Amino acid sequence: MATIVRRTGKDGHTAYLVRVRRKGTPPQTATFPKLSDAKKWAQITEGAVLEGRHFKTAEAKHHTISDLLERYRQDVFPQKRSSTVYNQIYHLQWWEAQLGHYALSEITPALIVEYRDKLARTRKNSTVRRYLAVLSHAFSLAVEWQWINENPVRKVRKPKEPRGRVRFLTDDERERLLAACKVSRNRYLYLIVVLAISTGARRGELLSLRWSDVDLQRCTLTFHETKNGERRAVPCTGHALDLLKRHAQGRCSGTSLVFPDATGRKPLSIKDAFANSVQRTGIADFRFHDLRHTFASYLAMQGASLLDIATILGHKTLQMVQRYAHLSEAHTAGVVSRMNAVIFGE
Repeated sequence: MATIVRRTGKDGHTAYLVRVRRKGTPPQTATFPKLSDAKKWAQITEGAVLEGRHFKTAEAKHHTISDLLERYRQDVFPQKRSSTVYNQIYHLQWWEAQLGHYALSEITPALIVEYRDKLARTRKNSTVRRYLAVLSHAFSLAVEWQWINENPVRKVRKPKEPRGRVRFLTDDERERLLAACKVSRNRYLYLIVVLAISTGARRGELLSLRWSDVDLQRCTLTFHETKNGERRAVPCTGHALDLLKRHAQGRCSGTSLVFPDATGRKPLSIKDAFANSVQRTGIADFRFHDLRHTFASYLAMQGASLLDIATILGHKTLQMVQRYAHLSEAHTAGVVSRMNAVIFGE
């Protein structure tokens, strides 16, 4: 693959021309005054080409990681939700601090692995995966911009995703928590918690609700700013609907928010009020997001299929709701039993 040609110039000086060729990639050439340097470069370059990580195009040499991340911020961030951008700002700042001075042509999977492992020493696997995800997206766009030939992050193994947390309220815990929320100084807390348990909505989705998103006739809530970026409508029935109708009758004038703060311009903050209510009940290891798990777990235990749960929660695949599969075993057993009864008359 590599050839080294000895050349002598008119001035009598000797130089060594190295040429590395491989089908499907442009030839790489370099000249060195010493044969040892020429051999070393040939060995390194051959290895790089064989690994498919040699981006010796003009664009890859002329753009650094800092250039790539700056264009990513300008072109991509305006299209993303503010909550996503908030986290990714820090992810990109970290990558830029570590690799910003490198030319794209110098980035290899091995180099990314080195910094992946550095991340893993101080951060959880799920966090490392997010850092890699935003870097990979940036490199994928660099391929589209024809700055590089391929995305090196795709050859880097991502840490294993931990099993999803499943913490839901028992009947006793639910009654205690609702009772504590009812007497909270935050007048909206009880309704917000009931809605979370009844609809599976995230805290941010509920707090950003506007009255135009609430259809009391059709009994639905529509969430526009969701985690996956897609609009989602969920049914609102029973006790939650009754409370919401009562809340609508005394809605604050001058604001479109369902749960406004004192100014009416921003959503209410319930972080401290919820934490205090949980603390008063003595319920251990419970966060607001676990109300979403509570909703999904209750659905599973009432016989809802994983597809039903995924659809209501707004998940595009069943992977995220597999954690609730064990709770629907009784339902699954009933389906199998009914099938056997029809087929075999049992």
